[in-house]
Amino acid sequence: MAVSVSKKKPKKPAKKQEDEERGCLDSCLCRFLNRIPVAFLLIVLVFIWSSSTTIISGSIVHVCVTSRKLNNLYCLSAGAQPTNYGIPLNSMNNSKLSVAEKSADLTHHKTPVLLPNNTTLEENTKISVSEKKTTERVVKVAQKPVVLSPVIPSTSPSVSRNNVNVNLPVSSKSQTNQVSDGSTKEVSIPSPMTGSIFTKVVIRKGIDKARAEELANARKEVEGQIAILRSYISKSKPSYCEGRGVYVYDLPPKFNKDLLAKCDEMMSWLDFCKYFTNNAMGEAIPELGKGWYNTYQYSLEPIFHNLILKHPCRVYNQEEAKLFYVPFYGGLDILRWHFNKAPVEMKDSLSKEMVEWLEHQRMWKRNFGLDHVFVLGKVSWDFRRWENVTWGSRFLEFDEIQNPMKLLIERQPWHQNDVGVPHPTYFHPRSDEEIIAWQEKIRQVNRKHLISFAGALRKDSGSIRSILIEQCTSAPFDCNFFDCADQKCEDSAPVVTLFMESEFCLQPTGDTPTRKSLFDSLIAGCIPVVFDPFTAYYQYPWHLPHDYSRYSVFIDKEEVKESGMNAIKKLTDIPLEERQKMRKYIIDELMPRLVYAHPDAKLEKFEDAFMISVNNLLERAVNRLP
Repeated sequence: MAVSVSKKKPKKPAKKQEDEERGCLDSCLCRFLNRIPVAFLLIVLVFIWSSSTTIISGSIVHVCVTSRKLNNLYCLSAGAQPTNYGIPLNSMNNSKLSVAEKSADLTHHKTPVLLPNNTTLEENTKISVSEKKTTERVVKVAQKPVVLSPVIPSTSPSVSRNNVNVNLPVSSKSQTNQVSDGSTKEVSIPSPMTGSIFTKVVIRKGIDKARAEELANARKEVEGQIAILRSYISKSKPSYCEGRGVYVYDLPPKFNKDLLAKCDEMMSWLDFCKYFTNNAMGEAIPELGKGWYNTYQYSLEPIFHNLILKHPCRVYNQEEAKLFYVPFYGGLDILRWHFNKAPVEMKDSLSKEMVEWLEHQRMWKRNFGLDHVFVLGKVSWDFRRWENVTWGSRFLEFDEIQNPMKLLIERQPWHQNDVGVPHPTYFHPRSDEEIIAWQEKIRQVNRKHLISFAGALRKDSGSIRSILIEQCTSAPFDCNFFDCADQKCEDSAPVVTLFMESEFCLQPTGDTPTRKSLFDSLIAGCIPVVFDPFTAYYQYPWHLPHDYSRYSVFIDKEEVKESGMNAIKKLTDIPLEERQKMRKYIIDELMPRLVYAHPDAKLEKFEDAFMISVNNLLERAVNRLP
């Protein structure tokens, strides 16, 4: 109905008029908000949801935000020291969750988990080629690639005893996790190694039941990831290169060659240049025979680079490549800053430049780096610097570096795209004949020491090392201690000779869980004695077999430290026949797989550590990527 504008309206009280004006504003705001497309609101909600993850462990709720500015990947992953692994718990295997929910649950790892669709893991972790093919779904959220991560399908134990679903407890009295809305849900983690001694719940002094179960569940997750990595193993030696091209980027020299040229500047008290002679294998050791060099333990980057330049499947046309190798010497970049008081921004500068360079490469953008690989010659922890810490760089923490595969001498156990590969040893054969000659030599050598330990005492008097040194020196008839203090082990010949003359070689953890000495002992035919599964069993899925008892002896370091177990006495109880069986396997089957051959080598009978690594990378690329 029309209303005359000339009609005089009664004057309203000021307060009432103010209320009506506020109501009008509220009404206008509502009408404006109602006009915003629902899709836009959904996009905002999805972005917020995909950028954070709430993880519940015990009675503590951890919120991890995936952000370039605010980045806390270790909310539950690793403690203050790399040798003291923490618990990265997540509900990665609840079959009731959608793939997107599972992916969000794993964002605190920032690692895509690549797994065949609709498969279960057998005890020997073998998966057929037809089962291996999978589809990786990549979506863009706020212009940033995020890989949705397929995970191991949960299977009822009554159907398959090879997957074990273990509930993560809130406390010792509860078998459920409380969600933020007040409800509860059961969380399961797969264990392909059913009955593994490392995943049993063991309550020790200072560890309650809840913490013990968390430790066991974390190890189950690691074993599940190791099984996934084993599924990439090529079941036969490839005899062709069609569809298996390897492209090697020609990087600006500042990313590799210039770092080698600064070998005399890395540490003021040590000239590294002698280690980078002979294709980075170091100076020859004639007293040990052909193929022996004084190789530096952190020389993997230039060694791998020199080898891949001569790989038979190398291509020069990017369109023909299935795998892209980025020869960035990130480990050498870290070495030059290790004992330098330079600001952390400077320590990260070359890594950031590497990322910026890659972002301009067309093939990098094609699959978001999923078909790219880095080979880094130091432990993963050195590339994952924590806040308020000056050691190392943050290269592997960058969002852009999560999708590529990373080959390292020590992997971060809860990062699926980290793969451990052998430390470079001193032996670099040129031919099958040199390997066979070395096998024959270490078969016949007189092993006059039952047990040996080459290492230095750590400052922590309660460490496993100090206990083992005391046990070893207290039994001089059975154990020989070679003190590596004051750089006495820098000369490789005496150490290799010691291992050749020993039945067992003790391999306790040091600054980090892994040891180059483990591989030196295996090359010499000495049976390694391992005290922590993170030293070898959770590290090298492509080069060491699933059944660790075939090549090593495991003694739990906690039993030595807490229960007073005498490791020397336990080793003396192992019968000669068992030792001979283990040594035969090490010499005949394992040793050739652990050496990095000379770049000019022509191996036909054997595959070395380098060829195994590249073949498995290609297997993953061919069967898992578009």
